[in-house]
Amino acid sequence: MSVDRRLVITGGLAAAAGLAARPARAAEFSFKMGVDWPADHPGSVEGKAGCDQIRSETGGKVDIQFFPNNQLGSDTDMLSQLRSGAIEFLLLGTGILSTFLSVAAINNVGFAFADYGQVWKAMDGELGAYVREQLTKSGLVVMDRIWDNGFRQMSTSGKLINSITDVQGLKIRVPMSSIYTSMWTALGAAPAGLNVNELYSALQTKVFDAQENPLPNIQFFKFYEVQKTCALTNHMWEGFWLLANRRVWAGLPGEVQKTISGAMNAAALRQRVSMAEFSNTMGAQLKQEGMTFTSPDKAQFREKLAKSGFYGQWRKQFGEDAWTRLEAFSGPLA
Repeated sequence: MSVDRRLVITGGLAAAAGLAARPARAAEFSFKMGVDWPADHPGSVEGKAGCDQIRSETGGKVDIQFFPNNQLGSDTDMLSQLRSGAIEFLLLGTGILSTFLSVAAINNVGFAFADYGQVWKAMDGELGAYVREQLTKSGLVVMDRIWDNGFRQMSTSGKLINSITDVQGLKIRVPMSSIYTSMWTALGAAPAGLNVNELYSALQTKVFDAQENPLPNIQFFKFYEVQKTCALTNHMWEGFWLLANRRVWAGLPGEVQKTISGAMNAAALRQRVSMAEFSNTMGAQLKQEGMTFTSPDKAQFREKLAKSGFYGQWRKQFGEDAWTRLEAFSGPLA
């Protein structure tokens, strides 16, 4: 068992033991937390568990209601609501978050990370700390531990993707984020942005030839019903930061801040374990749903990005401080 997982388990047991004796009381602080993940996604399960733990630890003083599945609006809508204070907490993907602060998407650089070993060293280490510092300077509160949305793959309505040539001209849906659009344009596809809550119907009506998402999302959002082929490209890793409205956070007693951040950082670590376990079963499960998989040569894609100037463009966009931190974990990218 990993150190992180032991800390999560023992911390959860200690919290449960210490809280059982606290009497329930009316909520002094009532908040909302939103996310686009469906209710049964490991992120939503652990997000709700974190809110429940906070309610228990505070004896009902802090009541955070958890709203999955875009119940509070699209990703871009929820980001606007968070900034205005209409909602107080938000789990948001780094690609969408980059519409607020560009460097939030540095982990979305194409083919930067080979595996989770690199991801967690970077995002729990110097790279993640740098991003959190920039977000804080820009007016958001961000918890220490990033949540896992997975390595992204591309699915199509029937076309097999075996090489970079198969991507040329392919109309592909991407999140509302410039780094996604930039990457797929550099690869020769024809990307267009759309929020995930609108994606199923767009695929069903053939507005797009393809889309890209982690395998768990293909399962949870049922994209396998309208996309039957999938290329295992691992072209990008996506994380979700847990954000809080700064004015609301500043108005909380220090003890409450500590309780919330502690419970939600522990929930993030549990979610990573759950995602890993769940993701290991996804390929077989999606094959049972009728999907066909290919494994194109990733080196072709990375070479295309280098030749197109993609890495140079984003190195300039993010700045040398951020890029140096990224390459400390990914190795040279261009």
